[in-house]
Amino acid sequence: MTIGELARKVGVPHSTLRYYERRGLLRPAGRNASNYRVYGPDAVSRLQFVRAAQSSGLSLEDIDTVLAFADGEVAACAEVQSVIESRLEHVQRQVRELREVKRTLERLRESCGESGGDGGCPAIEEFKGQPAPKTPNT
Repeated sequence: MTIGELARKVGVPHSTLRYYERRGLLRPAGRNASNYRVYGPDAVSRLQFVRAAQSSGLSLEDIDTVLAFADGEVAACAEVQSVIESRLEHVQRQVRELREVKRTLERLRESCGESGGDGGCPAIEEFKGQPAPKTPNT
C-alpha cells in the first residue's frame, strides 16, 4: 500500500508517517514502478504498536528501543523493562508535580474567594511575587 493508503488505514497524517520513517520507526517495504514508497501489511501492526506505546506514555526514543527488542536487535527483555521503569519514574515525578500545582491552584482559588471583592486579588499579588493583602478574616 502507498503512504496515503497506510495513513488512512491507521488514521494518522502522511507527515507523521514520514517523521516515523525518518526516525527509523517505520520502513517501507520498497518502491513501486512510479518510485512511490510502498508498505506491507506489517506496517499497519507496527504503527498500531507505536501509537499504543505512545498512548501508554512512552516517548519515541523509548519506542525505538522497544521496537529494537521486538525486531530482534537486542537480546534481553531487561532492556525493555528498564525503558518502562524509567518512563514510570518520569510519570510518577510528573504526578507529584501536578499534585503540587493542584494544591497551589486550590489555595489561590480559595484566597480569591476570601478577598471579598474589595478590589485586591491575592492570586494576582502572589503571581507578582508580592505578599497577598491581608483579608479581614485572617
